[in-house]
Amino acid sequence: MFFSFVFMVFPLNSITFVSKLGKLMKVLIVNTSELTGGAAVAAHRLMTALNNNGVEAMMLVGKKQTDHHSVVTVNRCLHTLHFLWERWCIFFHQCFSRKNLFKIDIANAGTDITRLKEFREADVIHLHWINQGMLSLHSLQKILESGKPVVWTMHDMWELTAICHHVYECNCYETECGHCPYLRRAGDADLAHRVFHRKQQIYANAQRLHFVAVSNWLAACARRSTLIGRLPITTIPNSISLEQFVPIDRSVARKQLGIGERYVISFGAARIDDPIKGFEYLVNAMRKLVETGRFAASEVRLLLFGGIRRPELLQEIPVPYTLLGYINSEKTLSQIYSASNVTVSSSFYETFGQTLIEAQACGSIPVSFAGSGQADIIEHLHTGYLAERLSVDDLAQGIAWGLTADIPLQQLRENVVSRYSEDVVASQYQQLYQSITQKS
Repeated sequence: MFFSFVFMVFPLNSITFVSKLGKLMKVLIVNTSELTGGAAVAAHRLMTALNNNGVEAMMLVGKKQTDHHSVVTVNRCLHTLHFLWERWCIFFHQCFSRKNLFKIDIANAGTDITRLKEFREADVIHLHWINQGMLSLHSLQKILESGKPVVWTMHDMWELTAICHHVYECNCYETECGHCPYLRRAGDADLAHRVFHRKQQIYANAQRLHFVAVSNWLAACARRSTLIGRLPITTIPNSISLEQFVPIDRSVARKQLGIGERYVISFGAARIDDPIKGFEYLVNAMRKLVETGRFAASEVRLLLFGGIRRPELLQEIPVPYTLLGYINSEKTLSQIYSASNVTVSSSFYETFGQTLIEAQACGSIPVSFAGSGQADIIEHLHTGYLAERLSVDDLAQGIAWGLTADIPLQQLRENVVSRYSEDVVASQYQQLYQSITQKS
């Protein structure tokens, strides 16, 4: 069966939410992947949080990676064909250039999930990251026309732009996309302009669509968007399992990882050298700390986790480092954060900043740039350091401060418990589901 018949046991502090038919509310979470990428991890954690707090949640994905009974998949072969067709169309439009091939999505191919039993049985459809062949604009239109309430959590900016996931300094989405910097053939009626107007048509007829931004910064961007600014937008952060992210004694964690330096700094991303992650800012800040004598290079160890396509960039690191590769174990991540005095996010901007709350939960002080989603997580000089945006000097100052700051582990962890725990985030979504299902 699509949903289990009944939940036998609920935590004492959980609340059972029922649909209009008097049954447990059923939510179908839709995401391209089950676990690959930050959005997938966040969606999977939300599914777990909801199931632990009185909502019957399933996850529909294009790429299933575990045997989890609450995760189902669309036709894998068809999903692959959709993915390849969309990439080919972009590749052709870009005059057979691979540049920006995976930085834009035009959603011209995807699965019609409205035909699935899982869709029909759900009370709420909850979309997350649905690109790269999962949903097309046409299938999105069918979802919105089905009459079911739809919640769409934004993990990047694709929903509020035409084709890109990250706008950097471009603000065309506030008026009308066109002359797109991601396109080789940009102009008044370029591909971005055409997709923009297609999205505009779809959103214009959306009667039961409610967007969720994972940070106040992203919500503010969304409200400035011509595409979705008129639609309801709520801010709800990502959640974290405090049973999975548990602090370990720092000396024990370092021994387990085989490191012995006085100071340890961690930095992680799905792809470390993705330009938006700002790895060069971290490297330059580390170089400044060493060159100015704030710390000797031999005193510091940099822990890197995630994939990397250009390993030659690692040669620029001025201190000893360990490349741990892609980590999919919360236990190992807890070791990394617990071993680290400081965890750095030097991104151009973050819509949220998942590594920052994971670090806080394990007692590592987060250091990041101000000006985007991280500002929701870090209270400057209280639960971390917010450096002036894209300032290498201030990022270096923040790292130096964090390496010697005396912030109690409990203070960092309490910030996560009170704002990002499963119970807290699940409750906010439950209230949103209830409000939109009650509207006829």
